[in-house]
Amino acid sequence: INILGQPFKAGDFINPTAFADRLYYKMFGGTHRVTRVGVARTFQNVRLFKEMTAIENLLVAQHLQLNRNLLAGLLRTAAYLQSERNALERAYAWLKVFGLAEDANRLAGELPYGHQRRLEIARAMCTGPRLLCLDEPAAGLNPRETVELSALIRQLRDEYGVTILLIEHDMSLVMDLSEHIVVLDYGEVIADGDPQTVAHHPAVLAAYLGTEAVNDDES
Repeated sequence: INILGQPFKAGDFINPTAFADRLYYKMFGGTHRVTRVGVARTFQNVRLFKEMTAIENLLVAQHLQLNRNLLAGLLRTAAYLQSERNALERAYAWLKVFGLAEDANRLAGELPYGHQRRLEIARAMCTGPRLLCLDEPAAGLNPRETVELSALIRQLRDEYGVTILLIEHDMSLVMDLSEHIVVLDYGEVIADGDPQTVAHHPAVLAAYLGTEAVNDDES
């Protein structure tokens, strides 16, 4: 995570030069540079453009891939129109993958919560990432929706070759998807390894089940 840029610190506000540099990076450099190298992310809270349709949300995500020549846009050149068609085709393709094709022209804010979660991931995929960071994608989902989401994330990994960095409290989802797990407890790493190793790690059992529960099981 540090590679993607660290948050502001108190010292940044004391040192005007440092603050200006970091503000410029976050406003004009950081996000675009991260996207260009193939990294995309979703947020713990859904952050869609709710007054736009589902398809429009996916088109917005592709602005870096469009023909941005001002003159080409004004003249509606063949290259400009082709870039628009490519973006539209890509958007519809990802809506289909995520089972949202029928929602293409519905406002994002009117979609069921589970569909909004999927739409947010579909939007991230429109940027063509090699690394997809998902921040608690199962938050607020019911068990059936979580199972469906797990299948979709696995499809992104296995069929599209996307590396997934998952931050999640739903242990069933974590164990179902992960090849390697790092467990944190109050900001400290307490376990690091494959799912089987982590699932039986004493520190993990104590943190998630409670020391008394672990002792009762052993007795």
